[in-house]
Amino acid sequence: MSFAGEVKNELKEQMGKAKHCQIAELAALFSVCGQIKLEENGNFIVKFVTENLTVAQKYYILFRKVFLNKPEMTVRRHQYILYVIEEKDVSAFMDSIQFFDSALLVPDGLIRRSCCKRAFLRGFFLAAGSITNPNSQYHLELAAGNRERAVRIQEIMGVFGLDAKIVERKRNDIVYIKEGEGIVDFLNVVGAHMALMEFENVRILKEMRNSVNRRVNCETANIKKTVSASSRQVNDIRYIYDTIGFGTLSENLRAIAMLRFDNPDVPLKELGEMLNPPIGKSGVNHRLRKLSEIAENLRREKNENSNGGNHD
Repeated sequence: MSFAGEVKNELKEQMGKAKHCQIAELAALFSVCGQIKLEENGNFIVKFVTENLTVAQKYYILFRKVFLNKPEMTVRRHQYILYVIEEKDVSAFMDSIQFFDSALLVPDGLIRRSCCKRAFLRGFFLAAGSITNPNSQYHLELAAGNRERAVRIQEIMGVFGLDAKIVERKRNDIVYIKEGEGIVDFLNVVGAHMALMEFENVRILKEMRNSVNRRVNCETANIKKTVSASSRQVNDIRYIYDTIGFGTLSENLRAIAMLRFDNPDVPLKELGEMLNPPIGKSGVNHRLRKLSEIAENLRREKNENSNGGNHD
């Protein structure tokens, strides 16, 4: 089962204790999958259609809890279709959810309480939400359908400090969260606590792995930098030796030149400790820099003499 499927299965079992919370979640499910239809006989029916069995089951359970009656359910072409045809049930349903214009999504009175807002977001995610496996990436979204719905959902999420964004995709406005911390907060708001712990475990492991990788990459880069610098220093020392020898160098420069030449892989700090008397890393670096300047001057003089000779 996908991670999104696990989250929705957990949310199917989450049920608001108060009737007003159950109605809020029912309204959210209906706003995505439901419709009020006028039959040829002049009677209204409530029709609810979904391809997701989990969503159909939650709608069925909520309807029974709120109205103490069972909606009729059929399966047709991979779709679960639930009907409410009894006039008293249809009327009670319309009154309870304060039948609303779908563009406005839901009246303020229906989700006035914080607990009802949580229930509403839970129902809307069940019907129109998705979440990627945290092992691959962090992404949670709710398909709002139009901009008015998207803005409304974004406002409700904002009440809980959730920083959701809106994007249009194939004429469908999507409310989404891409930050791991924001997704964790959303799962907490809707009551998916088992999924939250699984998500957090993965997130912690990924952050630890990324931290280790950054450290290894940094150390690798430092090693490459050290090896490159050491190679350049050894080449400069060899050039000085081949050109003018070590006899013209001061005692301090001669000592560090011989030491570096014999120990090309030793770090500067350890190199300084091998001297007598020992010196610090900055002192070693200063002396090696002086040797590089001498080597560079010798190369420049050689080039100038060579160019002068060709000119003549």
